[in-house]
Amino acid sequence: MITYLKLFAVTLHLFLCSALALVSAIVDRTFTSYFWISRLLSYGGLFVSGIKLTTSGLENFDRSKPHVYVSNHSSMYDILAMQASFPDRAVMIFKKELAIIPIFGWALQAGPYIVIDRQKADRAMESLDRAKETILKKGISVLVFAEGTRSKTGEVLPFKRGAFYLASRVGYPIVPVSISGTAAIMPKGKLKINKGTIHVHYDKPIETTNMTNRQDEKELMEHVRQIIIANKKD
Repeated sequence: MITYLKLFAVTLHLFLCSALALVSAIVDRTFTSYFWISRLLSYGGLFVSGIKLTTSGLENFDRSKPHVYVSNHSSMYDILAMQASFPDRAVMIFKKELAIIPIFGWALQAGPYIVIDRQKADRAMESLDRAKETILKKGISVLVFAEGTRSKTGEVLPFKRGAFYLASRVGYPIVPVSISGTAAIMPKGKLKINKGTIHVHYDKPIETTNMTNRQDEKELMEHVRQIIIANKKD
């Protein structure tokens, strides 16, 4: 019974904040209020779920400048943890299937976040090119879950190219981010929410201005992946 009540409370909080975000995205096109609501959604969701959040490594980079954050992904709680721990304003890239969810998906689509069609490579790259224009124009950071999907086991899966393609074109440094603890809190495919602690570690930024070809991207992909694996605590 407690599990169902917790799920109901989290879902209700999610949709109330999404409704606020949807309205704010229509009214405030600077998205200032949208980002504040996203933090409210995240902090509230973690609190209602009985989950603690710890963060380290924020001293590793200049938080006043935009970056491309590249993170592992094994649970829906990764999103809450990242939005709560972000040192600056950052948009996320999300799959188009989420956009059809009433209220929540509409709020994602109306806001500054970037929708991507993972099934069609050409459209995915077009989305990343639009993302480049958005983040350069607004001077904001971007978060990419580089595995492309949630890991069922918590193991860091092979990375997709998108984050590194985007980073090489905007010229932003990549910050490897390791999220620990979320796989045990709510594994992929499970509805039960377990209490626990999520730890988010931000590593040192890696410059991308020297990437000139696809091979450079592939080498950087694996380098960043190994950093994320090394910093994970589970």
